[in-house]
Amino acid sequence: MVTIVVVIAIVVVLALVLIGIYNRLVALRQTCRQGMADIDAQLRQRNDLIPNLVSTVKGYATHEQETLDRVISARNRAASGGGAEAEKELNGAIGKLMALGEAYPDLKASANFQSLQGELADTEDKLAAARRALNSASARYNAARESFPAVLFAGSMGFEPFAFHELAPDERASVGAVPNVSF
Repeated sequence: MVTIVVVIAIVVVLALVLIGIYNRLVALRQTCRQGMADIDAQLRQRNDLIPNLVSTVKGYATHEQETLDRVISARNRAASGGGAEAEKELNGAIGKLMALGEAYPDLKASANFQSLQGELADTEDKLAAARRALNSASARYNAARESFPAVLFAGSMGFEPFAFHELAPDERASVGAVPNVSF
């Protein structure tokens, strides 16, 4: 009789441990998914700002149509799920668009342009924060998944590793380069 009670107690403890591991991994995986959704929301916000910015610039820089067309084209590819390459192209096009503000003093002084430029910078900051949050959540999830005793059960319960948000190899080279600053 005592043996049966001990066996039942061990089974109950193991079941509680498994339930705890499962619930913790589910919560951490959801945090990772939320991080991806947050990045998508920031990208959507950035894509929504771009047409307003292009419209503002059009009024001042009418002969810069090629740059404006590139921004619109890159934004459309990024908005339709073009992936990391489309986002990289969009970042470059936005940089060229912002450079137009330097070339046209009236545009640079425009309150509308200043406001949109500030909103875009704020969105880029939020996007960077969302990427850092995703990487932090991914690290916590992956660590919990790979920790003992979860490592014994995580794979069989369907918990796959969650990828970090990383730069593309060609972006890594440009980001790692020392910036050239001249006055």
